[in-house]
Amino acid sequence: MRVLVVEDEEFLAEMIAMGLRRDAITVDVALDGFSGLRKAQLGDYDVLVLDRDLPGLHGDEVLRRLVADGLLTRVLMLTAATAIPDRVAGLGLGADDYLTKPFAYDELLARVLALGRRARPALPPVIERAGIVLDTARRQAERHGRRLMLTRKEFAVLETLMRADGAVVSGEDLIEQVWEEHAGYNTNPVRVALSRLRAKLGDPQVVETVSGAGYRIALTPAAPKVGG
Repeated sequence: MRVLVVEDEEFLAEMIAMGLRRDAITVDVALDGFSGLRKAQLGDYDVLVLDRDLPGLHGDEVLRRLVADGLLTRVLMLTAATAIPDRVAGLGLGADDYLTKPFAYDELLARVLALGRRARPALPPVIERAGIVLDTARRQAERHGRRLMLTRKEFAVLETLMRADGAVVSGEDLIEQVWEEHAGYNTNPVRVALSRLRAKLGDPQVVETVSGAGYRIALTPAAPKVGG
């Protein structure tokens, strides 16, 4: 899942981002309305966590413009207002949910995850491909009954490839889905993560490199090489 947090209180924005990343969610951050609008328009996000009282461009106007652009991203609006008309105003503009400040992180996480599930077609929490079993709810992976000790990035790369169901995923798409925006389009992190992932998955090799296109999970893993 990929989330954009638009919040002008830098400490709060970073605390939210840190928590979501700890829970294996890819997060970008914007600290004002204009930069938040640009990132939301250019990025492919599942959920937008949008503060209402933003400098530069009010959160209501950010949402209004995104809705006018045909925004498909689910929106969780943050607001310090406690009056019911203020709290529901964002819903009338097109937000999917709202959360009143101050809030507990666990509640924000639960709402983000719920919106993320609505943003994408329903998929089973456990995915099986080529002897690999990926339990996305428990963040656990195994192959042929052997537990795989994966880092957050390795798990996210494997999940992205498995959800593609044999289709090729480009290095740029993996960067977009798994790494934060500062990674740009440098695919070296992808190659490093894939090298480590292949080593942990073991033989027979299941992650194929498709020359000039990207990577995929082979439906029929290649047999391990024997001898020279």
